[in-house]
Amino acid sequence: MVRAVQRLLDGSALPFGCVLLALSATPAGASDLRLFTPDTLEVSGDVRIAAADGERSWLHGGFGKLRSGGDGGWKVQPQLGNATLVWQPQFAWSVSATIVGSVEGGERTQAGLSQAYLNFRPMRSSSGSAFSARAGLMWPPVSLEHTGADWHVADSITPSAINSWIGEEVRPVAAEGTFSFPAGGSRLRATAAVMAANDTSGTLLTFRGWALHDRTTLAFNGWRLPPLDGEIATIQGPITHPLVDLHGGFAHRPGYYAKVVWQPPVPVRVELFRYDNRANPRDVNNEMEWGWRTAFDNLGLVASLGGGAELKAQALQGRTRMGFAMDGRHWVDDRFRSAFLLATKPLGPFGISGRIEAFGTRNRGSIVGSDYDESGWSAMIAGKREWKHFTGLVELLHASSRREDREDFGLPQREAQTQLQAALRMHW
Repeated sequence: MVRAVQRLLDGSALPFGCVLLALSATPAGASDLRLFTPDTLEVSGDVRIAAADGERSWLHGGFGKLRSGGDGGWKVQPQLGNATLVWQPQFAWSVSATIVGSVEGGERTQAGLSQAYLNFRPMRSSSGSAFSARAGLMWPPVSLEHTGADWHVADSITPSAINSWIGEEVRPVAAEGTFSFPAGGSRLRATAAVMAANDTSGTLLTFRGWALHDRTTLAFNGWRLPPLDGEIATIQGPITHPLVDLHGGFAHRPGYYAKVVWQPPVPVRVELFRYDNRANPRDVNNEMEWGWRTAFDNLGLVASLGGGAELKAQALQGRTRMGFAMDGRHWVDDRFRSAFLLATKPLGPFGISGRIEAFGTRNRGSIVGSDYDESGWSAMIAGKREWKHFTGLVELLHASSRREDREDFGLPQREAQTQLQAALRMHW
């Protein structure tokens, strides 16, 4: 499937406008049209109180890995978590849209468009096969921890480092198709997409490293990079915007992603995902934001353990390159990897979850070298209580990591942080 997508891209780019037109071509009957009915609108959000030690959060210009930081000691503060408005109008029985606006509080509050895409879901065939498609601004189907149109974390407050990064830097404009069908006693689902406007993915992961938080990039917003020093500070701009297309106009050099899901006749699901933004590492704009050729593979597994308990696992590894080649090496050549295990167990209206994770990066560029390498781990335990429109959550998260470049700013190489959060999540 990946080779088929690559052959498509090596020909001519699929115009996104044509896909949008095709998805909206199904005629709507009066009974199918629903624009502002109660079932097309959802409002969700959470308020929380957070206590954290360690350094200031990276969101506030520090080197802390978490959403909150302690400025050297313990700091306790109430926060607006995330507030989301989801609008899902129905244009025809098979055509709808998803438009999501968000406000994200805490350090550096921001507001904007989270997702906006069209959906096409025709009737399933009598053989059990089904096709669906969507096109627009959206997260690719990678995370095992997020759910719903508002893309909230289902079992805790903070996602893993893998899915924190997906929310930060992996959210393109894409045209995606999915085909599912029975295969013996199993079921297979295959997804392929062409995408654009994700050329800078990898910038934050390289210069800051992995992080754990539930903030996401909203359209046209950016992230401030940590302080840079040496030669790279004269080349790379201080802010990165993940939703950027650098190469000669929108969708001129599209990337792709592809996914295969296998559901055997046992309570186990296996997912394999491939992503390649096909960015040109030599492209640069006036703000000194460069193209980052980023590709990764992700393996996911979900297994039912009985009694409602589940085990989820994800492992991701990839590579990102930026800049011109010097002595056969790009200015930046960063290999990254992370993996986690998450166990969840319902207990009536209550639920508990625990997660362990390891992560790291390895830099061998001609300018950015091994002093930017990172190794680290995290552990999380969370509990929740469900009501009709409310969910209460408590989470304890610890993260420890090591980066040599921290010494350039008078900090120890090893950093350890603990964060305790309590949140009340609301949904209507």
